Amino acid sequence: MNAPFKLRPYQQEAVDATLRHFRKSDESAVIVLPTGAGKSLVIAELARLARRKILVLTHVKELVEQNHTKYQSYGLSGGIFSAGLKRKENQHQVTFASVQSVAANLDQFRDEYSLVIIDECHRVSGEETSQYQQIIDLLKQQNDSLKVLGLTATPYRLAMGWIYRYHYRGFVRGTGEDQDKPFQHCIYELPLSYMINRGYLTRPELVNAAVAQYDFSALAQDRFGEYAEKDVNQLLSKHQRVTRAIIEQVMELATERKGVMIFAATVDHAREITGYLPEHETALVTGATNMKDRDLLIQRFKQRQLKYLVNVSVLTTGFDAPHVDFIAILRPTQSVSLYQQIVGRGLRLDEGKYDCLVIDYAGNHVNLHHPEVGEPKPNPDSEPVQVFCPGCGFANIFWGKTDSDGRVIEHYGRRCQGLLEPADGDSARAQQCDYRFRFKECPHCGGENDIAARNCGHCHLAIIDPDDQLRDALKLKDAMVIRCAGISMSAEASKLRITYHGEDGEELKESFDFTKPAQRSVFNKLFGRRFANGQSPRTFGKADEVLEMQALLPAPDFVIARKQKHYWRVQERVFDYRGPYRKANEVRGL
Repeated sequence: MNAPFKLRPYQQEAVDATLRHFRKSDESAVIVLPTGAGKSLVIAELARLARRKILVLTHVKELVEQNHTKYQSYGLSGGIFSAGLKRKENQHQVTFASVQSVAANLDQFRDEYSLVIIDECHRVSGEETSQYQQIIDLLKQQNDSLKVLGLTATPYRLAMGWIYRYHYRGFVRGTGEDQDKPFQHCIYELPLSYMINRGYLTRPELVNAAVAQYDFSALAQDRFGEYAEKDVNQLLSKHQRVTRAIIEQVMELATERKGVMIFAATVDHAREITGYLPEHETALVTGATNMKDRDLLIQRFKQRQLKYLVNVSVLTTGFDAPHVDFIAILRPTQSVSLYQQIVGRGLRLDEGKYDCLVIDYAGNHVNLHHPEVGEPKPNPDSEPVQVFCPGCGFANIFWGKTDSDGRVIEHYGRRCQGLLEPADGDSARAQQCDYRFRFKECPHCGGENDIAARNCGHCHLAIIDPDDQLRDALKLKDAMVIRCAGISMSAEASKLRITYHGEDGEELKESFDFTKPAQRSVFNKLFGRRFANGQSPRTFGKADEVLEMQALLPAPDFVIARKQKHYWRVQERVFDYRGPYRKANEVRGL
């Protein structure tokens, strides 16, 4: 049957990319399309083209219903398996289901499925015990060539980073090499700016709050970048005037707006906000709201009987009200994914809608258009920077810092993310470039490894853990360990002298004689290889050359020395340290 909808060009491209990938591979894949790009149409078209049984999974009943409705609009009949929708049908060729309902009824899914499609797939954790993984493992028992496709607008999880490993444009995602990703390949991606510039989505009007903002910066975050409800409530209770001032501004700016969504930090905060808004125009929805009441309130909001919809963490996905043209963010988050989902609620097209006002009152500082790094920020001052690989020339995007002229002065990348295509005729998969900006050298074979590696990737022998090195040295009476705050250099003839300065004024010294090849080689391995953050490694031939460039040479984080009669002899220099010991100038405890 012909499709009743004509797919937009990018939707057709996404469908074609899926067919191409699964014709040649059984490895899992992801399609990245912004919120409002019509993922349900892509799913419906793929389901229409399927010849064998497929299962479409998502985590909320609204999306189960939405995806099913689009498929039915083709004139085809599909089943729904969702306790929330009070339907448990699994006999159809295509079944639209909630992951919770399928995981609770695995015995009813013992047929052979050819494809599993996961909507909002950034929610897949990758843990073997997760509901998604249990379902996939069961279906693979019936069909070991089961295809798994994910769709999302935000392909990263805060504690994990990117949810896939390989990108079709020729690069690798993620820094650590031991991370298991839920998906292998990103096979199609469309940026938010493309959708906005071509008129597929409403333009967000990002405005700085003109009244006082909340300051959540002092609160402790968990590993997902979120905050304890008790801490947030305690902070907000001291700033009721701020909340009142914010809501007064929201109401003033909403005069010419049709639908306003307000995202609160906690339930108590949401109730306080609701108390400042006109009662007959406002609805409050939280996780505790009765489902029947919630559906009724949302329906009244969509029918424009209500103007303000206040919610706490429940309307970020699976909610579609195109008339929303004002988003007020009063909750903190470090999650780019969550932030994009929030803003996405206001970007759908609607008649007479020209833009969507977005005001962040929580100081989240998320760049809506450029979340390309996909890893947690190492510190609040970090920004995406471009770093070229000296090995293959690939333009990496890492977190980093720039000077006033835009030059990269520091970055936190560890390994080049470029993919090197195999030689002609070689059927092997493209390999990640092995150039490392930060590395741990194997003491046995000299091979470079990731800074978190426990065993050498080349000779497979154990690498000495820097924590063990520091712990053992601290126990010895004839050893000195300094937290290195910087280095200084001087030259005398062919000898280069390095002084390591400890944060408490201690000093350790060593020298390298550049007329001796062995000493010159050691210096270049330690310092020349790491020159300019590893961006442009140098091989120095003379001590004078080093002095001219010393500003771009790295300092180790720790230096370990042993007592030799009348002087201290430097034995180890620990670079790029990641561990429990405090580095120089850091404020946290040992």
